[in-house]
Amino acid sequence: MCVGLSARVVKVQDDTVIVDASGAKRSVSSMLLDDLQPGDYVMVHAGAAIARITEEDVPESEGLLEGFLKLN
Repeated sequence: MCVGLSARVVKVQDDTVIVDASGAKRSVSSMLLDDLQPGDYVMVHAGAAIARITEEDVPESEGLLEGFLKLN
């Protein structure tokens, strides 16, 4: 099973972006997505931003992940 984390784009640098995922900042590849801007929300998996999501999607995705973690 693959799990992605929602994150907010903080800074754009060429083909990478700095994202903030619940306070943890990290650099991820942005090569799969066009025109990311600071403030955009993305789904991150395996070191890459794989999809642009909306701010409204964030609580749902975090809730699903939290529920999954409680099961294990």
